Amino acid sequence: MSEIRLVIAGAAGRMGHAVIREAAKAHGVKLIAGLEAADNPTQGKDLGTLVGIDAIGAKIESDPLAVLAKADALIDFTRPQASLALADLAAQARIVHVIGTTGFAEADETRIKAAARHATIVKSGNMSLGVNLLAGLVELAAKALGSSFDIEILEMHHRSKADAPSGTALLLGQAAAHGRDKKLSELKLKPHDGLTGPRPPGPIGFASLRGGSVVGDHTVILAGDGERIELTHRAEDRAIFAKGALKAAMWGQGKGPGLFDMQDVLGLRQRG
Repeated sequence: MSEIRLVIAGAAGRMGHAVIREAAKAHGVKLIAGLEAADNPTQGKDLGTLVGIDAIGAKIESDPLAVLAKADALIDFTRPQASLALADLAAQARIVHVIGTTGFAEADETRIKAAARHATIVKSGNMSLGVNLLAGLVELAAKALGSSFDIEILEMHHRSKADAPSGTALLLGQAAAHGRDKKLSELKLKPHDGLTGPRPPGPIGFASLRGGSVVGDHTVILAGDGERIELTHRAEDRAIFAKGALKAAMWGQGKGPGLFDMQDVLGLRQRG
């Protein structure tokens, strides 16, 4: 297979930098451009120079329509509104769109599903292998232990993270809910604040912490009478997410339109 021509949205951000570094050394990948707003000070800068490595001949650009017309895949760690617009363009270009953005509303998810009728979209609240394996363990534990065990999901991220709970926390919550044959929307517990009374049995609770430069810590607590199980994943380097996103971009080549996630990419889910 020839090299896939890759575009990185949000190239000047933390995750954009991580994806550039990983893509620059990956076999079978050719970086052709990064995307940022027209008023971003990095406009026109070489992607390699941007992240402190040798120049690679691909620059930051502002016109996604022109850039995606030349691409095979787009990796996107941006903001919901930007990702929605890019999903529409990926559908027009019929390319692979890897979405690591979090914080989507229900109506946004519907729009992404519509775009997936023409684009190959791989969307996940977390791109790492470890987190997706953790999700499988959480689903298994929730199913085995039943509603007699309370489930609380604790997450911590750097001070600049905009959404809460994190996309990864919601992914883990969805896994727990699936283990109980429910949707997360049916079981999500409102945040504990003030005089809330006793905790009802069954719902899944979330707590979000923000501070410092924490890449991402997630703990799923299953608390029963007289015992407690804690399942934890700690991200120490954003490279794990970048590697997963690249794997997803390559996996999607030739798959045809559809909405997938990292469980599909890693072969952890059987469809059909």
